[in-house]
Amino acid sequence: MTRRPPSQPERPGRVRQGLSAWTPVALARAAHPRQALLTTAGVGAVAAMAGRSTREVGLVLLTVLVGQVLAGWHNDFVDAARDRSHGREDKPLATGVVDRGTLAFAMACGVLLVVPLSIANGRVAGLTHLVILAVIGLTNAGLLRRTRYSLVPWMVTFGLLPAYLSYGGWGGDAFGDPPSLLVSLLAALLGAGVHVLRSLPRLVDDNKDGARTFPLRIALRTGAARLMLLAGAYTAVVVGALLIAGLTVGLSR
Repeated sequence: MTRRPPSQPERPGRVRQGLSAWTPVALARAAHPRQALLTTAGVGAVAAMAGRSTREVGLVLLTVLVGQVLAGWHNDFVDAARDRSHGREDKPLATGVVDRGTLAFAMACGVLLVVPLSIANGRVAGLTHLVILAVIGLTNAGLLRRTRYSLVPWMVTFGLLPAYLSYGGWGGDAFGDPPSLLVSLLAALLGAGVHVLRSLPRLVDDNKDGARTFPLRIALRTGAARLMLLAGAYTAVVVGALLIAGLTVGLSR
């Protein structure tokens, strides 16, 4: 009678690989979680500093988080072939861990959730948030994305965030005040800086694809390292100016 060899314990690497392939975890990875969480935390912090109630801040956090997750999924859905050609192992859709049907179903659920959440902030605020998501979706699909004007959609979406917060409240009938023009302008300028910083890891791939985005055009002249320093300093200055404007001028007029 032959003996069975003793079963080997599961290796930690295999366990981690199995967990990352689990559909809920893979969907979370496809949602650009760091960007989603940072954006949500930043907008929520501004809402709290503006004196919004606890339940309103909670609504803002949930609305922005769902919107950012949806935007991340759509980006991976549109970029699947490109990510695959560049060997992006961190993209569950490109590597086949998540199939397109599953991600499409998740996006449909996200749309059904984000629309009522947005309107729950007030009709004007909700429509503003939906416009932000529409601009992100059009940009993912190619609008100005690979051109010298690639920073424009980022400036538009960031520039509309103060309006979303300023007009927002609790319930569809909520109606706040118009946003401060200075804060809106500074938020748009912040969007340009974030765009450049977010583009840095993809500059080589963009160049191979023949794109000529705003950050790539600058990097070809200054070098990526210098561009990173310039963009970091620029973004820090704008954030400082936003804090000062928020404390002096305020979010609303």
